[in-house]
Amino acid sequence: MNKCGAGPIILALATRLLHAGAAADLAHKITQAGLDPEGCYRVRDLTLTKDDLRLYFTEGYMIFGKPVGDAPVSAVFVTGMQGGDGEILALAPNKSERQSLASYTASPNLDEHFKVAVLLFTGETYRDLMAQIRENAFNKKSPEMGLTLAPEWASVTRNLAASFESRLVLDLLSGAGASQGFFFAAIGGGPLGNFDAIYDSRARQQITIGRVGYRDNRTFFDVWTAFESRPVRNGTRAAPAPEFDLYDFRIDATLQPPDLRLQVVTRVKVKPTSGSGRVFPFDLSRQMRVRSASVDGQPAEVFEPESMRANLIQGQGNDLFLLIPAQPLTPGREYEFEFHHEGAVIADVGNKVYAVGSRANWYPNRGLQFARFDLTFHYPKELDLVATGELLSDSVEGESRVTRRKASTPIRMAGFNLGVYERTKIVRGTETVELCSNRNLEHALIPRPVEPVQIPPPAFPRRRVMQPPTLGGPSGPSEPQTANPAARLRELADDIASAFEFMAARFGPPPLSTLTVSPVPGTFGQGFPGLIYLSTLSYLGPNNKTIAGLRDSQQLFFSEMLYAHETAHQWWGNVVASSGYQHDWLLEALANYSALLYLEKHKGIRATDSVLSEYRSDLLASQNGRTVESAGPIALGVRLLSSQNPTAWRTIVYEKGTWIMHMLRRRMGDARFLAFLAELRRRFEWKSVDTEGFRLLAAGFLPPKSPDPKLEAFFDQWVYSTGIPTLRLKYSLAGKAPALKLTVTVEQSGVDDEFSVSAPVEIQFGKAKPVTRLVRSSSEPAVFTIALRQAPAKVVLDPGNSVLAVKK
Repeated sequence: MNKCGAGPIILALATRLLHAGAAADLAHKITQAGLDPEGCYRVRDLTLTKDDLRLYFTEGYMIFGKPVGDAPVSAVFVTGMQGGDGEILALAPNKSERQSLASYTASPNLDEHFKVAVLLFTGETYRDLMAQIRENAFNKKSPEMGLTLAPEWASVTRNLAASFESRLVLDLLSGAGASQGFFFAAIGGGPLGNFDAIYDSRARQQITIGRVGYRDNRTFFDVWTAFESRPVRNGTRAAPAPEFDLYDFRIDATLQPPDLRLQVVTRVKVKPTSGSGRVFPFDLSRQMRVRSASVDGQPAEVFEPESMRANLIQGQGNDLFLLIPAQPLTPGREYEFEFHHEGAVIADVGNKVYAVGSRANWYPNRGLQFARFDLTFHYPKELDLVATGELLSDSVEGESRVTRRKASTPIRMAGFNLGVYERTKIVRGTETVELCSNRNLEHALIPRPVEPVQIPPPAFPRRRVMQPPTLGGPSGPSEPQTANPAARLRELADDIASAFEFMAARFGPPPLSTLTVSPVPGTFGQGFPGLIYLSTLSYLGPNNKTIAGLRDSQQLFFSEMLYAHETAHQWWGNVVASSGYQHDWLLEALANYSALLYLEKHKGIRATDSVLSEYRSDLLASQNGRTVESAGPIALGVRLLSSQNPTAWRTIVYEKGTWIMHMLRRRMGDARFLAFLAELRRRFEWKSVDTEGFRLLAAGFLPPKSPDPKLEAFFDQWVYSTGIPTLRLKYSLAGKAPALKLTVTVEQSGVDDEFSVSAPVEIQFGKAKPVTRLVRSSSEPAVFTIALRQAPAKVVLDPGNSVLAVKK
């Protein structure tokens, strides 16, 4: 290795490869490189530092892969001797990450000794290791050991390299140096078994540690911990920014009969913002494939392998593919990218009812940026199609119908739905609701003996899919009926229009003035800008026998909550976005609490309290000997969807999130809370909000002299940690009127010693005005005494349901 470093070498390699059809050739070299017996060393005291992630190769053998260009991108370390050892250290930087790590490893920080590590890397890793090997006289070449290790570990290394080839090719083609490097280690042979450690400078969270898990015939990547590296946290290194801006999509899509295969031409304006301009990463549904691409009319290479492990870790139902222009692009200049892609994303569920599988990722995208969308669809003329945006034209051309829609404001994603529909339209002021209903009943809803309804895994993007409380079947078989989803069309349209109007009055104008609602088979809903997918069960209405056979909470979900929740996503998710998966809980909690506010207006406070009570019971339900809520802090977001507890994500994000919003409302008071929501929309319109930005804004709407004025303790407990306390009220009365003394004691249990909540105690006197005292619970009983002139009629702990707790 020469003294110039890996950066210039990789840059020269990228330049040579680019003229030869770069990505596919480079990927082939990566996966076929194997291990080099001549590159095997007996080593001692090597250290790799990737910011907060450190690996110590105390003593053993390290064999490098054969060079790809001028440098290897893989290595294997094995102890292979008496006293050999390796060690990996990672210190989680905050409470929620330490708690997450402890739930998998029984320790808040990672300190694991290991016997073997398979490494993949770009950037300066090889140069760093070789420099240390040369500096220590103990380290010697060991080709004879290399002849043993190379065949033993070649297939493992090859398989792992194939699982990350897109990511490796991305760095090698772009000439990434140390600041943009990638590092992966498959660790094994220690007490924790096999697991992965990743440092990815391009990722929003650079450090990720976890492992592949299996449950119920599903594969998960269980993230033990993931966080920004120390330089990003302290501001000495900028957080990764998008490699390019996307700001003008023009999509022409054709649904080809008879199987409705989707064939699409996507044109998008692109402006590179950083990097070499040689390679551009995009995300696309794994059900779609790119057939060709061009940049400003010039053919470009598309590299689209199945990087299985990398896609599993990403966990969004997408595949990463790379576009390589014929010539490097200039940062700051505008280009037009054109993609030709196709796939089977439409499922025929029978009886002329259809389901769109890839609802948000059917076209190439990167990071869900706000952009303009102009959509044209060609489809069989006997079908109806709805899509994001205002209708510009609709015509019949032979056997096809052609519909064009355009979004009048920037939006983050565009969707469509199709079927054979009945329609109704309602105009309320400046907003319009168009409701579409299937004319025919889908096969799954045709009356028959009812079995338990199965909830499918959430579709991408996970944060945008609302699912019901866990469903069981009705108490008995359904009687024959002639239920028709269209029968409730006008009533449901009125309800949705009412919710739309209610929310617009409080949160400001929606992203698009027309909201189209269309049915989707299944038990979920999803809200896009100007377009809602609503479960066909919601179309049946509360009096339908299929719905009437469900539990009360499930009936409420399909008949009242689901459409209001998805309507609220017009604001929370489509006007205000989140800055990452760990902040997505904000959007779901805001949408669900907005639906609860609407429910309260129409059904009263008892309906709201009933929902909150059901949510508390769900959070406290026992699973595998632990409460569902204890699966992890809400700040972990979609990482709660793990092999440990696949249902915890929905319960914690939606239901605990709703409680968090409710508790904030009670702290602020109704007027301040509604003003806060309006300001949240105004402040973050067409922007992204994170949890800390949300906390700081919320703190500004607390009443004067509020305890915990910055809401730091509140968020530390409810957002970044777990625990639901049990609060027990006791009181005694001494003396005689009018000189009475009331002593009140509140005891806390079921949480750790640091947990503390503020709960109101209301002293009621019949017709006289009650007296309220705020009690701060802790590991020790909280006691206060108050002088009274008359005996109280009742002493009540938290009568306004302002604290998520079990109250006794």
